[in-house]
Amino acid sequence: MPLTRNFRKTVANRARTDAAFRAALVEEVAQNILDGDVEIALGQLRDVVNATMGFDALAATTGVPKTSLMRMLGPNGNPRAGNLGCILKALGVHTGVHIVARAEFARDAEAV
Repeated sequence: MPLTRNFRKTVANRARTDAAFRAALVEEVAQNILDGDVEIALGQLRDVVNATMGFDALAATTGVPKTSLMRMLGPNGNPRAGNLGCILKALGVHTGVHIVARAEFARDAEAV
């Protein structure tokens, strides 16, 4: 049975109109990066960029060429940590999402 709406368009429409949804998308990307699931995070990040600011605006904001950004966030992308930071910062400013990292003590972990 075919879908009645394109999933990416549905996500993009909701991301444009729902601030909490935008924040959840960006948070999921950041958490996946921190968890080491970079391949998944890159795909998510590409989708979030497309759904919100687009690659032209991202390139203008970061000073990184659009083609380089698209390559970084592509299936074989391997961006440097600095580039990921720039992308997340630009995305946060554009979407109104402030990313905060904090450390928590894992109660089941052994102390070193």
